[in-house]
Amino acid sequence: MFALYRKEISSFLNSLIGYIVIVVFLVIISLFMWVFPGEMNILDAGYANIDTLFIIAPWVFMFLVPAITMRSFADERKSGTIELLLTRPLSDIQIVMAKYLAGVTLVLLSLIPTLVYYISVHLLGNPIGNIDTGGMWGSYIGLFFLASGFVAVGIFASSITENQIISFIVAVFLCFFFYIGFDSISNLALFGKVDAFIIQLGIQEHYLSMSRGVIDTRDVVYFFSLAAFFLLLTKTVLESRKW
Repeated sequence: MFALYRKEISSFLNSLIGYIVIVVFLVIISLFMWVFPGEMNILDAGYANIDTLFIIAPWVFMFLVPAITMRSFADERKSGTIELLLTRPLSDIQIVMAKYLAGVTLVLLSLIPTLVYYISVHLLGNPIGNIDTGGMWGSYIGLFFLASGFVAVGIFASSITENQIISFIVAVFLCFFFYIGFDSISNLALFGKVDAFIIQLGIQEHYLSMSRGVIDTRDVVYFFSLAAFFLLLTKTVLESRKW
């Protein structure tokens, strides 16, 4: 499993796609935080925080994570190496987990450089260090969990097709739906008193909760459950070859 994990990481970083994805993520966030005028611009807003990162990043990840994961199984199917992969002395769940952990690692690598934003705002604060560090770390943890959930969604989307473009589109749709779709559904008058329950099914509610700096067990359980659900679906898709 560890060998497959390393292979996935190296194959991604040995191609331009890996670096392009990370650079695009950092450039988009930087433009909103430091260049584009408006409330999200730290210098214009005048507040010592990096909330812009945590507002924009989920929407950027909604497209970049599917770009990372779309090759996971789709490329294996298209090239015909999926059968070779499945004959290795690894269980289906080990194969799925290796690809999932590789995707999560790449997301983490894209987040680490954003600490520069925190250092910059920390130094720009008046007085220096006038920033809500607790809230920031809570937001980082929430963003990491959110991206990890998107990776699980992307892995599943890649397992159901051999076309990378279709995998990308399906993953983007599912990420969008789970991020904001349940909130929109809850606003409909059809559901009445179950609105609160429907909102809890969506990612955004739990992400915003963690962004306040309070790590609630219910939010952590939600993200683990979301990832587990899509990884089990992926395992089921792989097992369907035996049916």
